[in-house]
Amino acid sequence: MVELGYTLSSEEHPPNDLVEHATRAEDAGFDFLSISDHFHPWTSQQGNSPFVWSTLGGVAHATDDIPVGIGVTCPIMRYHPTIVAQATATVAAMLDGRFVFGVGTGELLNEHVVGEHWPEHAVRLEMLEESVEIIRKLWTGDQVSHHGEHYSVQNARLFTLPEETPPILVSAYGKRSAQTAADIGDGFWSVGPQDTVDTWEDAGGDGPRYTQLQVCYAESEDEAVETAYEWWPNSALPGELSAQLPTPVHFEQACQMVEKADIAESSIVTSPDPEAHVESIQTAVDAGYDHVYVHQIGPDQEACFEFYENEVFPAVENADFG
Repeated sequence: MVELGYTLSSEEHPPNDLVEHATRAEDAGFDFLSISDHFHPWTSQQGNSPFVWSTLGGVAHATDDIPVGIGVTCPIMRYHPTIVAQATATVAAMLDGRFVFGVGTGELLNEHVVGEHWPEHAVRLEMLEESVEIIRKLWTGDQVSHHGEHYSVQNARLFTLPEETPPILVSAYGKRSAQTAADIGDGFWSVGPQDTVDTWEDAGGDGPRYTQLQVCYAESEDEAVETAYEWWPNSALPGELSAQLPTPVHFEQACQMVEKADIAESSIVTSPDPEAHVESIQTAVDAGYDHVYVHQIGPDQEACFEFYENEVFPAVENADFG
């Protein structure tokens, strides 16, 4: 059976609100949470980008049993792998067996802030692989020194460790990254149904498979399209722009190409009919995913909580996701 999660959108909400959304999602009956790790929002309209590791501390204390995944962190530039290892070990200890760690090769939007050269994707994959190796070594609690192609670690040891090591799920969008994800990860993380999961499985990938669905629930579809156009036009940008633009201003300039019709025709679910949401979940399940989490676009999160609790979840229970 598919598990349904809820996105804590760091780009759109301040940290205390994200903690409240986490508790509301747990009360509404969602199976897990995903939270984003950004330094910048995509556009100034979104208006937020709190430090995810601080927010996760609040979420750990405010929730009871719901698993929490970070989707995803880029542990190759803005953070050194040793710092990521310490941050994840602490959060995993606080969440006590319900933390899932997603990693990926990142976007220039977030990583360029430290002033380092932005490598091509093949190099970033190499950096990700080495970073994950370092993180796993440090999670053992042993003293670690490492002198690799991209990173050096000297006499580092973590003293605060979780009882259970969290799984590392690796994000991928193409054949080469899917193969790397299969080699180094404990599961797969993506955004939107795509055939990359098949490549990952063919390469020997095993474990849970996470994907995100973009939705905007409102009383009418026109209202939902308007909200999505105002708050999340970046979802309609083509190709690899999202990985290559450096600032929210650049995204705003690029989003001038996006029309409301593009949002209406995109993969964002804007219908207030619960069956449209069930169909979108079915599409993800058919693509091979067993964890599907929902990103409600815009400021009105409560309307989506009520809609899923009262209408979508009952429809999902009656659906056959075989």
